[in-house]
Amino acid sequence: MRPLLFLHYLCNRMKCKAIAILWAFMGFAALAQTNQPATLQGDSEEPEVKPIPYAWRNTLPLGERYRVPLDTLLLNFYEKDIPIAYSPSYATTGNIGAAGFNNIYFERPENDLFFFKEAFYHWMRSPSNFEWYNTRLPFTQVAYHSGGSGETGQDDLSATFSANINKQIEVGGGINLVTGRGQYTNQADQEFSYRLFGSYIGDRYQIQIAFNNYNFVTQENGGITDDNYILDPASVQGGESSINEKSIPVNLSSAYNRLRGRDLYLTHRYNLGFYTEETVNDTSTIEKFVPVSSIIHTLTYEDAHHRFVNESGQEDTTFFKNTYLTLGGTNEISGYWALSNTIGLSLHEGFSKYAKMGIAAYATYQVRSYTQITDTIAPGTQLAPNLAAHPDYDIAQHTTEHALWVGGQLWKRQGSWLTYEADGKVGLTAPVLGDIDISGNIGTAIPLWNDTLSIRAYALFKNSEPSRLLKEYVSNHFIWKNDFGKIRRLRVGGEISFPKTGTYINAGVENVQNYIYFDADCMPRQESGNIQVISATLRQKFAAGIFHLDAEGIYQFTSNPDVLPLPQFSVYGNLYIMFPIVKVMHVQLGVDCRWYTAFKAPAYQPALLTRYNQNEIEIGNYPFMNAYVNIKLKKARFYALYSHMNQGWLGGNNYFSIPHYPLNPAIFQFGVAVDFAN
Repeated sequence: MRPLLFLHYLCNRMKCKAIAILWAFMGFAALAQTNQPATLQGDSEEPEVKPIPYAWRNTLPLGERYRVPLDTLLLNFYEKDIPIAYSPSYATTGNIGAAGFNNIYFERPENDLFFFKEAFYHWMRSPSNFEWYNTRLPFTQVAYHSGGSGETGQDDLSATFSANINKQIEVGGGINLVTGRGQYTNQADQEFSYRLFGSYIGDRYQIQIAFNNYNFVTQENGGITDDNYILDPASVQGGESSINEKSIPVNLSSAYNRLRGRDLYLTHRYNLGFYTEETVNDTSTIEKFVPVSSIIHTLTYEDAHHRFVNESGQEDTTFFKNTYLTLGGTNEISGYWALSNTIGLSLHEGFSKYAKMGIAAYATYQVRSYTQITDTIAPGTQLAPNLAAHPDYDIAQHTTEHALWVGGQLWKRQGSWLTYEADGKVGLTAPVLGDIDISGNIGTAIPLWNDTLSIRAYALFKNSEPSRLLKEYVSNHFIWKNDFGKIRRLRVGGEISFPKTGTYINAGVENVQNYIYFDADCMPRQESGNIQVISATLRQKFAAGIFHLDAEGIYQFTSNPDVLPLPQFSVYGNLYIMFPIVKVMHVQLGVDCRWYTAFKAPAYQPALLTRYNQNEIEIGNYPFMNAYVNIKLKKARFYALYSHMNQGWLGGNNYFSIPHYPLNPAIFQFGVAVDFAN
């Protein structure tokens, strides 16, 4: 089956599934809204005060809850489906839902044990960003984003539903369907994911559970064959300067990646404590539970599978430096799963006047397994013509690892003059024997000018074993076996936040030893020396009546740009006006811009879904601008956007964020999100 036909077939299947699930959500929401228990309306003589809805996430591994805002804000609603808008400097292959990487070092997530997932972090949910809701009343949010048209169009449909059955029990779910046909040849992609979640938050017993399933299918074109089609189109088009992006030749015409997986997260605890009476409004008392200690169990399960297919044997041998196993094309799959159980005991802060801090101890046991293709060519076998010289490595098709950590936490979150958190764990068994992970922060809040100045210092130290696939891997184009040492990282820094003036400052330094990167041949290498990264971020908001300016500047220094290349300066600016038209309608109208200094940006290898260092092409020094209008009308939000508005008239034509992968041209986009609540 040709990749394009495969994608078309998959799109149709996924659209049917998404529509069916969406209708189910809408029906469930309508049922919940029309059959709410009378108690939610208030049974007492005193009118019930409606609680403010909120969402929360959990810390890992002990499942401590912390609040996050609901996705109902007007500001910058339009950024949802602009791949480059993830940060002031973001490298993307161009299309919505496609591979991308953050160029801001201190904002990069931790390396994944299954490194293929890292390219889709921006679009992917995981236990670290699962959300639960406390809305008391049913809450349904449906959003639709679209851009372009015809063979270059893109669509993003999402829905989230949550309802509290009573004060303790919440259930919900969500779906997301992304379809990008691509502005360039062989660039179409598809994401379909769904999630289910629920919680019970009682005084003594609490449980939160979530399940997430995802499926990414992306066509891979390997980049355009000649950058001059973008930089100087007349030179390669016989003097014709206009560009038809779909006609630009690309390196791969029949290749695609598929990444699919599941995540299961469950955390529950039993709280030991006592009840006390608390005075309310100086006239009545209520009974309040005070937790003293908790017994905690957290279970996480994840699996992921990566498949790379290239049906063209000819392109296989011309695009890739080495072909080891087959010359008729590539069809290979790698798999991974991990099951973790954490048992913890905690003593809570504040249950008495002597309990000035909280403390916890825990142990985590994880079993994880890797599967990859088998090396089918035995040592000494006469190789077929045109096959590359075969490395003689003994790499198992299946590998299982057992890891055990013990750790502890210490915190003081109550009060303002001094708060702190510390978390540390150490590995006790292979393959994590000797691993150390320590992080912490300490802060204070100072009243100033009728507001609060927040100051926080943070630090981390990690000594971690590289993942199995970075040490041993077999594929048609890449085979390696490495004896890597542990990666050592030490980071210290601090931040200042002052909402009164709209100021945020963050500065830090990190020293990393044994840093692992992919070299010019896209082979993993380890730099045994030390690399220093210095970073400083300044965010500043300005407002004068209806006029606003949100600005961000990031400075980065890397002591070894050949191994760890970073843009030195990255800038984001958003100039807009914001005003009401009527009491229930608010408008944001503006222009934003992202720009960073030129640097030898890493290239992209589709067969591995990763980036690798190159020293030939500079990327950057190009402003990417958007003109937009956001409108919020009660529970509905709308936007209209002209993305990449400056193409062709400001900044030149060097609009690449990855070598040979141009950014999307100027397109019109729009979106709408509606919140349904009783």
